[in-house]
Amino acid sequence: MSIADVKKTAEQKMAKSVETLRNDFQKVRTGRAHTGLLDHVHVDYYGTPMPISQCANVTLGDARTINVQPWEKKMVQAIEKAIRDSDLGLNPATSGDVIRVPMPPLTEERRRDLIKVVRHEAEEARIAIRNVRREANDHLKRMLKAHEVSEDDERRALEELQKLTDRFVAEIDKVLHAKEQDLLAI
Repeated sequence: MSIADVKKTAEQKMAKSVETLRNDFQKVRTGRAHTGLLDHVHVDYYGTPMPISQCANVTLGDARTINVQPWEKKMVQAIEKAIRDSDLGLNPATSGDVIRVPMPPLTEERRRDLIKVVRHEAEEARIAIRNVRREANDHLKRMLKAHEVSEDDERRALEELQKLTDRFVAEIDKVLHAKEQDLLAI
Protein backbone atom coordinates (compact mmCIF):
# COMPACT_ATOMS: atom_id res chain seq x y z
CA MET A 1 0.00 0.00 0.00
CA SER A 2 1.43 3.37 -1.01
CA ILE A 3 1.19 6.75 0.70
CA ALA A 4 -1.38 7.85 -1.89
CA ASP A 5 -3.53 4.81 -1.06
CA VAL A 6 -3.36 5.61 2.67
CA LYS A 7 -4.41 9.22 2.03
CA LYS A 8 -7.17 8.22 -0.37
CA THR A 9 -8.59 5.67 2.07
CA ALA A 10 -8.45 8.20 4.92
CA GLU A 11 -10.20 10.83 2.79
CA GLN A 12 -12.97 8.40 1.82
CA LYS A 13 -13.56 7.41 5.45
CA MET A 14 -13.60 11.06 6.56
CA ALA A 15 -16.08 11.95 3.80
CA LYS A 16 -18.26 9.04 4.90
CA SER A 17 -18.22 10.36 8.48
CA VAL A 18 -19.44 13.78 7.30
CA GLU A 19 -22.15 12.16 5.15
CA THR A 20 -23.31 10.06 8.11
CA LEU A 21 -23.52 13.21 10.21
CA ARG A 22 -25.66 14.89 7.55
CA ASN A 23 -27.99 11.88 7.51
CA ASP A 24 -28.21 11.93 11.32
CA PHE A 25 -29.03 15.63 11.24
CA GLN A 26 -31.92 14.97 8.85
CA LYS A 27 -33.56 12.85 11.54
CA VAL A 28 -33.48 15.72 14.05
CA ARG A 29 -36.86 17.38 13.79
CA THR A 30 -37.05 21.10 13.27
CA GLY A 31 -40.18 23.23 13.12
CA ARG A 32 -40.32 22.82 9.33
CA ALA A 33 -41.44 19.74 7.46
CA HIS A 34 -39.19 17.74 5.16
CA THR A 35 -39.77 14.32 3.64
CA GLY A 36 -36.49 12.90 4.96
CA LEU A 37 -37.95 13.03 8.45
CA LEU A 38 -39.94 9.84 7.84
CA ASP A 39 -37.07 7.93 6.18
CA HIS A 40 -36.22 5.88 9.25
CA VAL A 41 -39.87 5.10 10.17
CA HIS A 42 -40.69 1.53 9.17
CA VAL A 43 -44.15 0.05 8.58
CA ASP A 44 -45.15 -3.61 8.60
CA TYR A 45 -45.82 -4.37 4.93
CA TYR A 46 -47.12 -7.94 4.59
CA GLY A 47 -44.92 -9.12 7.45
CA THR A 48 -41.81 -7.27 6.29
CA PRO A 49 -40.69 -3.99 7.89
CA MET A 50 -40.22 -1.40 5.14
CA PRO A 51 -39.46 2.31 5.12
CA ILE A 52 -42.61 4.36 4.50
CA SER A 53 -41.07 5.79 1.31
CA GLN A 54 -41.12 2.27 -0.22
CA CYS A 55 -44.86 1.71 0.27
CA ALA A 56 -46.26 5.24 -0.02
CA ASN A 57 -45.73 8.55 -1.79
CA VAL A 58 -44.26 11.07 0.70
CA THR A 59 -44.60 14.74 -0.29
CA LEU A 60 -44.74 18.17 1.33
CA GLY A 61 -48.21 19.68 1.67
CA ASP A 62 -46.83 23.00 2.84
CA ALA A 63 -43.96 24.26 5.02
CA ARG A 64 -45.35 22.55 8.14
CA THR A 65 -47.16 19.49 6.74
CA ILE A 66 -46.00 16.19 5.24
CA ASN A 67 -48.51 14.29 3.11
CA VAL A 68 -48.25 10.50 2.91
CA GLN A 69 -50.32 8.72 0.29
CA PRO A 70 -50.07 4.91 0.53
CA TRP A 71 -50.05 2.96 -2.70
CA GLU A 72 -52.61 0.53 -1.21
CA LYS A 73 -55.68 1.72 0.68
CA LYS A 74 -55.38 -0.94 3.39
CA MET A 75 -51.93 0.38 4.37
CA VAL A 76 -53.34 3.73 5.58
CA GLN A 77 -53.96 2.55 9.15
CA ALA A 78 -50.62 0.72 9.42
CA ILE A 79 -48.66 3.75 8.19
CA GLU A 80 -50.55 6.12 10.49
CA LYS A 81 -49.81 3.83 13.45
CA ALA A 82 -46.11 3.56 12.52
CA ILE A 83 -45.77 7.36 12.37
CA ARG A 84 -47.62 7.82 15.67
CA ASP A 85 -45.50 5.12 17.41
CA SER A 86 -42.19 6.54 16.10
CA ASP A 87 -39.96 8.55 18.44
CA LEU A 88 -40.60 11.76 16.45
CA GLY A 89 -43.54 12.98 18.53
CA LEU A 90 -45.79 13.44 15.49
CA ASN A 91 -49.58 13.11 15.41
CA PRO A 92 -50.80 12.13 11.91
CA ALA A 93 -54.38 12.75 10.76
CA THR A 94 -56.06 10.70 8.02
CA SER A 95 -58.47 12.14 5.52
CA GLY A 96 -59.57 9.61 2.94
CA ASP A 97 -56.49 7.84 1.63
CA VAL A 98 -54.04 10.67 2.48
CA ILE A 99 -52.26 10.91 5.82
CA ARG A 100 -51.39 14.46 6.83
CA VAL A 101 -48.54 14.84 9.33
CA PRO A 102 -48.47 18.37 10.78
CA MET A 103 -45.23 19.57 12.36
CA PRO A 104 -45.91 20.94 15.82
CA PRO A 105 -43.95 24.11 16.64
CA LEU A 106 -40.92 23.55 18.87
CA THR A 107 -40.71 25.17 22.28
CA GLU A 108 -37.60 27.16 23.18
CA GLU A 109 -36.59 24.51 25.74
CA ARG A 110 -36.98 21.71 23.19
CA ARG A 111 -34.86 23.68 20.68
CA ARG A 112 -32.07 24.00 23.27
CA ASP A 113 -32.22 20.26 23.96
CA LEU A 114 -32.05 19.48 20.24
CA ILE A 115 -29.05 21.78 19.85
CA LYS A 116 -27.28 19.83 22.60
CA VAL A 117 -28.05 16.58 20.76
CA VAL A 118 -26.81 18.01 17.46
CA ARG A 119 -23.58 19.29 19.04
CA HIS A 120 -22.96 15.87 20.61
CA GLU A 121 -23.44 14.15 17.22
CA ALA A 122 -21.04 16.64 15.62
CA GLU A 123 -18.43 15.90 18.29
CA GLU A 124 -18.87 12.16 17.64
CA ALA A 125 -18.20 12.82 13.94
CA ARG A 126 -15.07 14.84 14.81
CA ILE A 127 -13.85 11.96 16.95
CA ALA A 128 -14.47 9.53 14.08
CA ILE A 129 -12.41 11.74 11.75
CA ARG A 130 -9.58 11.96 14.28
CA ASN A 131 -9.65 8.17 14.63
CA VAL A 132 -9.29 7.83 10.86
CA ARG A 133 -6.31 10.22 10.99
CA ARG A 134 -4.74 8.20 13.82
CA GLU A 135 -5.16 4.94 11.89
CA ALA A 136 -3.56 6.50 8.79
CA ASN A 137 -0.70 7.94 10.89
CA ASP A 138 -0.08 4.52 12.44
CA HIS A 139 -0.05 2.94 9.00
CA LEU A 140 2.48 5.51 7.76
CA LYS A 141 4.70 4.91 10.81
CA ARG A 142 4.61 1.15 10.14
CA MET A 143 5.57 1.82 6.52
CA LEU A 144 8.51 3.96 7.71
CA LYS A 145 9.60 1.27 10.16
CA ALA A 146 9.49 -1.32 7.35
CA HIS A 147 11.60 1.06 5.19
CA GLU A 148 8.86 1.27 2.54
CA VAL A 149 8.96 5.10 2.60
CA SER A 150 11.53 7.74 3.50
CA GLU A 151 11.29 9.95 6.58
CA ASP A 152 10.67 13.03 4.42
CA ASP A 153 7.81 11.35 2.55
CA GLU A 154 6.30 10.16 5.83
CA ARG A 155 6.53 13.65 7.37
CA ARG A 156 4.97 15.21 4.25
CA ALA A 157 2.17 12.64 4.27
CA LEU A 158 1.50 13.30 7.98
CA GLU A 159 1.21 17.03 7.27
CA GLU A 160 -1.18 16.38 4.39
CA LEU A 161 -3.27 14.09 6.60
CA GLN A 162 -3.47 16.87 9.19
CA LYS A 163 -4.65 19.33 6.52
CA LEU A 164 -7.22 16.78 5.37
CA THR A 165 -8.41 16.34 8.95
CA ASP A 166 -8.67 20.10 9.45
CA ARG A 167 -10.68 20.42 6.24
CA PHE A 168 -13.21 17.77 7.26
CA VAL A 169 -13.51 19.10 10.82
CA ALA A 170 -14.23 22.54 9.34
CA GLU A 171 -16.89 20.96 7.13
CA ILE A 172 -18.48 19.35 10.20
CA ASP A 173 -18.47 22.73 11.94
CA LYS A 174 -20.17 24.27 8.89
CA VAL A 175 -22.87 21.55 8.83
CA LEU A 176 -23.37 21.94 12.59
CA HIS A 177 -23.71 25.72 12.31
CA ALA A 178 -26.32 25.37 9.53
CA LYS A 179 -28.33 22.87 11.60
CA GLU A 180 -28.19 25.10 14.70
CA GLN A 181 -29.48 28.03 12.62
CA ASP A 182 -32.24 25.77 11.28
CA LEU A 183 -33.23 24.75 14.82
CA LEU A 184 -33.25 28.33 16.11
CA ALA A 185 -35.31 29.65 13.17
CA ILE A 186 -38.93 30.19 14.17
